[in-house]
Amino acid sequence: MSESSRDTAEGAGWGAAERGTYRRLMPHGVEKISWLDPRMLWAARNGVLASWFGDPTGGTRARWVAQREAAGAPADKVIRRDDPDRFSFLVIGDTGEGGEPQYAVVPGLLREGRDTAFAVLASDVIYPVGSADDYGAKFFRPYRDYRAPIYAIPGNHDWYEDLGGFMRVFCGDAPPLPPGPRPRPLTRAWLRSLLWHRPRAGDGGRLEEARTMRSAPAQRAVQPGPYWAIDAGPVRIVGIDTGLLGTVDAEQGAWLREVSRGPRPKILVTGSPLYVDGEHHPCPIEGGGTVDDIVREPGHHYVAAIGGDIHNYQRYPVRLDDGRTLQYVVAGGGGAFTHATHTIPRVDVAGVTERDFRCYPLRGDSLAFYSGLYGRRLRLRRFFTLTDAEAMAVIAERLGIGPTRAPGAPARVTRRTRLVAGLLGTGRRPDRGKRLRLPVRKAYASLFSPGSATYSPPFFKCFLRLDVSPEAIRLRCHAATGHRAQEVSPPVEDEVTIPLG
Repeated sequence: MSESSRDTAEGAGWGAAERGTYRRLMPHGVEKISWLDPRMLWAARNGVLASWFGDPTGGTRARWVAQREAAGAPADKVIRRDDPDRFSFLVIGDTGEGGEPQYAVVPGLLREGRDTAFAVLASDVIYPVGSADDYGAKFFRPYRDYRAPIYAIPGNHDWYEDLGGFMRVFCGDAPPLPPGPRPRPLTRAWLRSLLWHRPRAGDGGRLEEARTMRSAPAQRAVQPGPYWAIDAGPVRIVGIDTGLLGTVDAEQGAWLREVSRGPRPKILVTGSPLYVDGEHHPCPIEGGGTVDDIVREPGHHYVAAIGGDIHNYQRYPVRLDDGRTLQYVVAGGGGAFTHATHTIPRVDVAGVTERDFRCYPLRGDSLAFYSGLYGRRLRLRRFFTLTDAEAMAVIAERLGIGPTRAPGAPARVTRRTRLVAGLLGTGRRPDRGKRLRLPVRKAYASLFSPGSATYSPPFFKCFLRLDVSPEAIRLRCHAATGHRAQEVSPPVEDEVTIPLG
């Protein structure tokens, strides 16, 4: 096993190293996504329109679900597998930008996943808008050598074309939805419909050719809809669809309550993490209650909740009033640009402190990564760029914590390092300064998207492997930097054993 970023700077991917082989897997001519490009922002406008003029996701989702049930999908939406009591599976989040960071994950994923029973994609399978013709380069090609089925839950980007591409790929080539009822003129819904982004004519014409890259019988998976449950060995994995705005409609909420009952241990997979960046986001359900209420209910026997959407790894072991510990995990580092971790303030939420909290990349590596990015973009490399040792030192000072990785040589915190850290939104202790709320921090970190400019390692990507037995689940976060050493032996950045008793 390679050294991890917690061990050495080389384990994090810094310094001279051999680049990995992942570029051999990539097609030629894939459009590079830049979230600074006005065309991309305009294409992805439906989330903003939904927040301004009302969210139509619930109604559209209900029509998709009704169509699948009419085609014979099980009404309880449970996929019943015949896995043994001991098996393993992968979780990969926010994958589909189609660039070097996504493909850099693949060699290590294939190595660690060679004996797994299946994989789950958690949120944002395809960027920027979930188009069917993007699945060739961003789903079928990168995972063509993964020999097991892949299930998925959609993220907000998959909903930007009303989920049509997602349903065709994962739900039995579902036919297009017939047009819904027309909104009354001069209403908010009518204004929304005038501006709504829809698939281009002929989208999906290359889909059949793309499917040949994952056509082996062992790779095939058909799921009952955009939300589902999988009974595998001793556990039930429950995947929910949080749509455009990170909420759950009443119909799906009622299903979630029903499918969560019973003593079988359960893992939630969601596109909207319930704990992230030091904050609790319980995920409201239309009509009352929250997803986290259901997860915490003792009779439902959840042991973990894994969410995508935020493009890094975080883990919060929350101890509940009844004595159980629930592992809340963010796992969105599967291929899209890296969301900063250095903006996360010192953690103190639901009894979880810095001593318990884990993240990848480490905050210091995140700050060093972003400082180099901003230095290149602003042509101020000498001023902006921090070494990993300088970044670790200023993080320790601002958060009042010890160094996460022992530096080779102690770094002095100077006015320049403090200024750069402040300009890049570095977190602080809760009792010092104002905390940026999650949407502000996310927008801040995305303003100069690394996915549009960073085509050389380290990428700080990751994926999860979960090993299930009747007694426990071992969850490991594996790193993917784009370097050869981490391809051959993907480092374990975090590991926890979750008892099922």
